[in-house]
Amino acid sequence: MAVAKTDVVVLGAGVVGVSAALHLQARGRDVVVVDRRGAAAGETSYGNTGVIQAEAVFPYMFPRALGEIAKAALNRDLRAQVRYSALPAIAPFVWRYFLASTPQGRERSAKAARPLIARALPEHKALAAAAGAEALLSNGGWIKAFRTESGREAALKEVDEMRPFGVDARALDRPALAALEPHLSEAVLGGVHFVDPATTPDPGSLVNAYAALFLKRGGRLIAGDARSFAASSDGWSVATTEGPLAVREAVVALGAWSSDVYEPLGYRFPLGVKRGYHMHYGAKGNAALSRPVLDVESGYVLAPMTRGIRLTTGAEFARRDDPPSSAHLDRLEPLARTLFPLAERRDAAPWLGRRPCMPDMLPIIGPAARHKGLWLDFGHHHHGLTLGPISGRLIAEMMTGEAPSVDPAPFSGARFG
Repeated sequence: MAVAKTDVVVLGAGVVGVSAALHLQARGRDVVVVDRRGAAAGETSYGNTGVIQAEAVFPYMFPRALGEIAKAALNRDLRAQVRYSALPAIAPFVWRYFLASTPQGRERSAKAARPLIARALPEHKALAAAAGAEALLSNGGWIKAFRTESGREAALKEVDEMRPFGVDARALDRPALAALEPHLSEAVLGGVHFVDPATTPDPGSLVNAYAALFLKRGGRLIAGDARSFAASSDGWSVATTEGPLAVREAVVALGAWSSDVYEPLGYRFPLGVKRGYHMHYGAKGNAALSRPVLDVESGYVLAPMTRGIRLTTGAEFARRDDPPSSAHLDRLEPLARTLFPLAERRDAAPWLGRRPCMPDMLPIIGPAARHKGLWLDFGHHHHGLTLGPISGRLIAEMMTGEAPSVDPAPFSGARFG
């Protein structure tokens, strides 16, 4: 079979991979995206809260207080679920996550991530405009709602911490919250409204609109097995359903599956996976939700989506490929029903996604240290949807010798040795 050739292959058709492909294409590169499904947004890019978190400053870090650690370890912290059978396998990542989660580490990660986050929404808006997908972005922001005084204190403390970074966050008492979201339960005391973020009612469709733009501009999206990726005499090769593909450069943008490519090449990045679930529901009567709402004390989000109200869970600590479990969602659903009048479930089973995380909650974006023409773009933790387009721009700038719009140094894989 003849070998097809191109300039760049992007492995992975989530929002990170599609965005990288678009930005490389815009800089004159011939690009092919290879994904095992042969379609965009088949994994984590499909199932999330739909928030493009322009306000995000501080990453989700591992608890440090002994009581909080014990609570999480006993599965009494509703924000997380631990699968005990997975602990031996995931312990190395969890330990490194704990070590990175000092106050100083949290501050370092925030300062490193903020310039990337600050450019995330403009990049999304530019792609959405080019793709004719502006209707899939809304500007109502999102809300963190609290039920208790301790929840109020935690939420307002976060606002104070964010203020030096220029975040527009508005404290809401009960009447102000009810004015924005009248169908939230009276059990909610108030909240914080983050005004700047955009939201989408269909993340999968948004990413598919970006992919359609890539195809319209002459790109190709092919089904293939990234595990076949290997060095060749003049670059790299990968097997696809259309035959072998030879390329000069490659971008690994496979999210939680990136290790399937970089480990055979000798790299040992401490990539972990936080799994998460979602379920869609109807709303009782005339109840409606205008924007995503986080339950501060319990860590789940209710988000208005095309399919209904989406309940997204916090983090399940398990092996990437463990079979799905409804345990976490089953714990949260009764609480969610006391926050908002949810009606029937609309999905046959909970959807499972896998968030790719580095211990410092910063992505890896940049060249692989020991292989010419190999580029890395993964580990975007809870902000994959948010960071996809700006990450794509940054990796494309680095690959084409353009001055980077964001300092790439904090995202180098070399920080892990």
